[in-house]
Amino acid sequence: MKVFYHPKILTQLVDKYAVRAYVEEKIGAQYLNDIYGVYDKPEDIPFDEFPAKFVVKATHTSSHNLIVTDKTNLNKEKALKSFRKWLNKNQYYRIGQEWAYKDVPPRLIVEKFLKNDEENSLIDYKFYCFSGTAKFLEVHLDRADNHKRGFYDFDFKPLPYRYVSLEKSISSDIKKPVNLEEMKKFAEILAGNFPFVRVDFYSIEGKTIFGEMTFYPSDGRKDFIPEEYNKIIGDYIILPKLESGQQAITKID
Repeated sequence: MKVFYHPKILTQLVDKYAVRAYVEEKIGAQYLNDIYGVYDKPEDIPFDEFPAKFVVKATHTSSHNLIVTDKTNLNKEKALKSFRKWLNKNQYYRIGQEWAYKDVPPRLIVEKFLKNDEENSLIDYKFYCFSGTAKFLEVHLDRADNHKRGFYDFDFKPLPYRYVSLEKSISSDIKKPVNLEEMKKFAEILAGNFPFVRVDFYSIEGKTIFGEMTFYPSDGRKDFIPEEYNKIIGDYIILPKLESGQQAITKID
């Protein structure tokens, strides 16, 4: 997918700001988190106008986030220094050559801080969609304190594979979210006809909130354990054929 699957829309969908228009068109703006602004330069961010809690993300890379839980304790100069570094990064050129990120404009987006009163930190629900069908989901717990993850079917039964150590895998029972079916339905709508995309949501007091879309989870470089699941899951991905003379696939079937 990195080398040969290059529909231009992928660039929009991995852009944490530009994807919002796609989500609004497909399922509605009510499933988007609130944003306070999007900025090309760190110096333009009006910190004083934000509430006590907020989140800053780079729109063009992965894992560049600043979670502010108390604005009075924010070291603005340190934050601005980090933001400048983020804006000089390009996800495509970092390690894995994730094609969709290559031409995403570097920006910063400031979002509402999300919190589910029942949990210490947000739970991520990540739907692995193949040709528009969600086959399974991944759950992430306690990102801030004791990050663990696991794969589940849609009856919320644990699946027999992982890609992290046992110590980082979910070992306790977790509750099925009340809006699981809604999140699954929306994931499949957003996934369209793409051979593969992971669509992420949060459940906030039972309300569905869109997270992001990614075509290359973990940069496509994490092996499933046990080994046989690399082929079982890999076989879910059915790429279109290159037409004669094509260097890359640019159309969506």
